[in-house]
Amino acid sequence: MKFVDEFRDPAKAQSLLVEIRQMVERIRPKMNRPLYIMEVCGGHTHAIFRYGIETMLPDEIELVHGPGCPVCVLPMGRIDDCIAIAERPNVIMTTFGDAMRVPGSKKSLLTAKAEGADVRMVYSPLDALQLAKANPDKEVVFFGLGFETTMPSTALTVLRAEAEGIRNFSLFCNHITIIPTVKAILDSPDFQIDGFLGPGHVSMVIGNEPYQFIAQHYNRPIVVSGFEPLDVLHGIWMVLKQIDEGRSEVENQYRRIVPEGGNAVALDAIGKVFELREFFEWRGLGSIDHSGVRVREAYAAFDAEKKFTMPAVMIADPKACQCGEVLKGIIKPWACRVYGKGCTPETPMGALMVSSEGACAAYFRFGDIEKIRSRRVEAGIEEASA
Repeated sequence: MKFVDEFRDPAKAQSLLVEIRQMVERIRPKMNRPLYIMEVCGGHTHAIFRYGIETMLPDEIELVHGPGCPVCVLPMGRIDDCIAIAERPNVIMTTFGDAMRVPGSKKSLLTAKAEGADVRMVYSPLDALQLAKANPDKEVVFFGLGFETTMPSTALTVLRAEAEGIRNFSLFCNHITIIPTVKAILDSPDFQIDGFLGPGHVSMVIGNEPYQFIAQHYNRPIVVSGFEPLDVLHGIWMVLKQIDEGRSEVENQYRRIVPEGGNAVALDAIGKVFELREFFEWRGLGSIDHSGVRVREAYAAFDAEKKFTMPAVMIADPKACQCGEVLKGIIKPWACRVYGKGCTPETPMGALMVSSEGACAAYFRFGDIEKIRSRRVEAGIEEASA
């Protein structure tokens, strides 16, 4: 298939759904519970809700929304650190749009901007570097975040800043890695996942080999999938086919984009600029060993954590917010008591409602309102309408 409308063909979708139902019928007698499939990436979560995929699938399949939204897992303490830098005189703080609205313990970057801090939205770290060139009397800081998908562009920007001798540019690094995160979920005592849809964008950089431990050590199938409706359905079909045949392998549904060995140029840039942190704090998931990266000593001149002092305090999420349980797949977004009430896209309490990839935002934007309300009433979270 070459064109996007071919990946949204209703007839092909129906063919896949027929085969999915047939496989579920064969698998169901072997199990006394639903089949749990986790889509790791927030992009998959939004595709699933945007195209109504969850409603098409048999009731025996339960999709679990994973932690693959980098904005969603930023802890409040790191947001507070970023705001502390942004509020310093002669600093221009730059970041992506979603990150500006993530709440810290007292405010967001957007609130800090309204109060006078020079916070600017950019589309890439290179935009931040251009700002540094245009404002030599200012310190321009890029609030870098994201999994391996966005790491290469940040690393290449640091390399370019060094090559051009731009010393008023620095990086507040909050980049994170996908593999330790998935391993933390697999090791969780609440773990109950039968297979994974692997993240397409991350895999475009790192390839498929890093996922082998999921199949080999945890005996769970994982299929790296694209983001169009037929991609997602085909990925689910491939996961079910492995379960039906008693296999646990790493398979690549997204071959048109994801090379088996990843992107060598991107991986080289990442390796030059970044090294693993001993541990990194995640919102809702706690500290995960070797799950974040920092700037190497060779590029310390571009490390905002060395240029500026900041609070560096760990701050717990509000008790009413259950982002952690949602990120680990323990509960659905609608089961959080503040969902749609105290926490909405206009007044987000948790990061999952802020980001365009957040599971709560996906439910709020694309979910079946009446079905969600009915579930909340059944669970005793919400009172029935008079």
